[in-house]
Amino acid sequence: MTLSPGSRLGPYEILAPLGAGGMGEVYRARDTRLERTVAIKILPAHLSDKPAAKDRFEREAKAISSLNHPNICQLYDVGSQDTAHGPVSYLVMEYLEGETLADRLIKGPLPLEQVLRYGVEICEGLEKAHRTGVVHRDLKPGNIMLTKAGAKLMDFGLAKPAVAPLGSGSSSLKTRSQPLTAEGSLVGTFQYMSPEQVEGKEADGRSDIFALGAVLYETVTGKRAFEGKSQLSVASAILEKEPEPITATKPMTPPDMDHVVRLCLAKDPDERFQTAHDVKLQLKWIATSASHPRPRTTRSNRERWILVSAVVVLLAALAAVSLRPSREVAPTTWSSILAPEKTSFAYFAGPVAVSHDGRKLTFVATTSDGQDVVWVRPLNAPNALALPGTAGASYPFWSRDDRHIGFFAGGKLKTTDAAGGKGLVVTLCDAAGARGGAWNETGTILFSRTWGGIHRVSSSGGTPAEITKLDPSRGERSHRWPFFLPDGRHFLYLAANFRGGSAEAALIYLGSLDSTESKILFRARSNAAYIPGHILFVRNRLLMAQPFDEERLEIRGQPIPIAEQVQYDELTWRGVFSSSPNGVLAYQGGNTGVNSHLVMFDRAGRELKTVGAPADLIIHRVSPDGQKLAVSVLDSSVVNYQLWLYDLFREKEIRLTFGPHRSRNPTWAPDGNTLIFAMNKNGFYDLFEKRSDGTGSEELVLESQTSKYPTDWSTDGRFVAYSSNSSKEKTAVWILPRFGERKPYVFLQGDHNAGEGRFSPDGRWVAYTSDESGRAEIYVTPFPQAASKWQVSVAGGTSPRWRRDGKELFYLAADSKLVAVAVETNGAIFQVGAVRPLFQALLRTGPSRFELSPTSEQIGYDCAPDGKWFVVNAPPAGSPPPITLITNWSADRSSQ
Repeated sequence: MTLSPGSRLGPYEILAPLGAGGMGEVYRARDTRLERTVAIKILPAHLSDKPAAKDRFEREAKAISSLNHPNICQLYDVGSQDTAHGPVSYLVMEYLEGETLADRLIKGPLPLEQVLRYGVEICEGLEKAHRTGVVHRDLKPGNIMLTKAGAKLMDFGLAKPAVAPLGSGSSSLKTRSQPLTAEGSLVGTFQYMSPEQVEGKEADGRSDIFALGAVLYETVTGKRAFEGKSQLSVASAILEKEPEPITATKPMTPPDMDHVVRLCLAKDPDERFQTAHDVKLQLKWIATSASHPRPRTTRSNRERWILVSAVVVLLAALAAVSLRPSREVAPTTWSSILAPEKTSFAYFAGPVAVSHDGRKLTFVATTSDGQDVVWVRPLNAPNALALPGTAGASYPFWSRDDRHIGFFAGGKLKTTDAAGGKGLVVTLCDAAGARGGAWNETGTILFSRTWGGIHRVSSSGGTPAEITKLDPSRGERSHRWPFFLPDGRHFLYLAANFRGGSAEAALIYLGSLDSTESKILFRARSNAAYIPGHILFVRNRLLMAQPFDEERLEIRGQPIPIAEQVQYDELTWRGVFSSSPNGVLAYQGGNTGVNSHLVMFDRAGRELKTVGAPADLIIHRVSPDGQKLAVSVLDSSVVNYQLWLYDLFREKEIRLTFGPHRSRNPTWAPDGNTLIFAMNKNGFYDLFEKRSDGTGSEELVLESQTSKYPTDWSTDGRFVAYSSNSSKEKTAVWILPRFGERKPYVFLQGDHNAGEGRFSPDGRWVAYTSDESGRAEIYVTPFPQAASKWQVSVAGGTSPRWRRDGKELFYLAADSKLVAVAVETNGAIFQVGAVRPLFQALLRTGPSRFELSPTSEQIGYDCAPDGKWFVVNAPPAGSPPPITLITNWSADRSSQ
């Protein structure tokens, strides 16, 4: 059926045909109501009675209706109308002026600049679709329109919504739908199909990533990635062959582009980029590095970055010796450092640290078995070295001579030889809840904890001494992230209060080993580092360089932006960057403000669904009936965490707390009608309660001059367990009666840390975590009077949870495995039965994963009442981005 000019479909007047295909005809039309030009796609009459065709047409309408993005063709209206040729269904869409990418490719391949620009825009459109729950399934040049405004995705006719909204990770991209077929054959364009689509298997967002790789390959080379004389030969190529390297056809193309395309085209979906966001970041990085020429080789990425760095160091040395009279300056060089093979950079636990001589990096990377390990990467060697004895590490930092590395693990401050070797790890002192360290040339180490001032200790060990004092008038609760200036006497640090509000609430100070007096430099909610003539910090995820007078020790002028979208942890107020005194700086990019997402797994570790949208999340608890989840979610408007309730099975959300104060540790009453939680409304974390339906205001339950974090509410409603610090700065388990005088008392306390108390369902036992053995383990003791105890875990454990019938205990082992332990009680006797590891819990990585401290449950899990499923706070989907390395940086040559 052909519509003639002048005919109408509802208020739309047909102007001219634009094109036709097997599944529809497209016309240019005029919206007579809004006086604008639109595109109308109709389902021909001869297809209207075919269920498959009609289903596809309706699917496209539903898919596009959920998408509103500048890189996706917008849907304006849908309708149907009876005509002389029968009923006609139609879609009214944005009219796009331009040409399809397929038409453009007839003229030949695109310049690299256009490839990267359009590639980023395609990724942004796909990212929106995937996050909304839509997989395109037919991405190809013919479905990409190039307009003056940029690339736009079209034709979502094969798109199909996922069971749950798609997140940004591989697990959440999976759908449970069957492959789309038409009359016994796969629907789609074979040259751009993923292997799983060719085989008729389930397609998910990673299938779109494969098609994206094929599109990028063709835009660069002008040739299709997979060719053949028949569909069978094309399918065979997709399943079995690799396309010719891009550099073989276009030798001037950066090898990085070939690397990105090859990762997109990996046969195994698990080996591809897992999100369009990941591909976008890589394309942006290539576009950035293209303006900073680097040596070209045919070696691997890892070797290439090593050679770049080695050449830069050599040129800098030659310039210093041979060119000193002419005062020529070596050029600023940008490069990337990849994580060691079979590892990924640990989110936030291992911010990169540049050595003082600028020749090495140290960082924490997560191994395939879930261990966070310290690595050292020389810039003139082919590989990074894992340091033995550093499992569970966070926040590594260099000694002044670069021969040793300090780090935090198991609630302790430790050091090790930077050259590696067994038996070289030395424990210096307790440092639970660590928040960074610094080491000067005289062997003084500064470090900080979750609360309190900066502490000083000798590199040979000893008793720490607090050398900075909190200013109560400013609401300061923590001094953190110390960084020595080159003189080894003065140091930078952040003063934080965590009461919320803007960045004006936090201050960067200049402290001194010679005085208790500190000097305010400027306001920022960030760690700070020194580079010649400047102080680095993060503001709104921009890496900034604040000019600094090193003689007068004061700032001057306005800060200079260096890089965008730097990784930043809202929980601890730390950006992922580092610098050396000789002009080398490193940072990790790619942060979008989404630091974790909640995933539901069964006992075998199979993903059941995602819960809520990805966000910056801490501490979640399942309701007693297993229907709801209480969680602390970052509110970016006040830069603090607020409590929300998620319906686990009906996609419904309720916000419980408001205002600038931080709310955390939600704990359910046994009837599910009330929550008790910690809020720092009055400086310290006090206990408040509120109705779980959101009505009423929060009511103060317990106030004192120490912070308190509720962990459980007994099933009879009579007791609340909470963790709090004693005068010895050790965490203890406290009990708050909910009857009588309601006077709290210490239940478990000693010269060790004890916390995370959980009542058994019958109220006769308390499971808890203690580090009395030297590492965190799970124990059980009678209640209400603690007496003998039974150790449940044997090789490290935190976060105990009871099954509703009291027959099973769950906990997190030191290797991040979720473990189930059968237990039996008989009078005053507690018996530990079979121990069964369930699955590897991919937890959001952080500095307190295995530390027993008030913040230890910021990263974790909770279980269903019957123990059949678990909700895990998982890390951001996709691999953490590479580390960007900048050598010979100076403010007047900064290009960002």
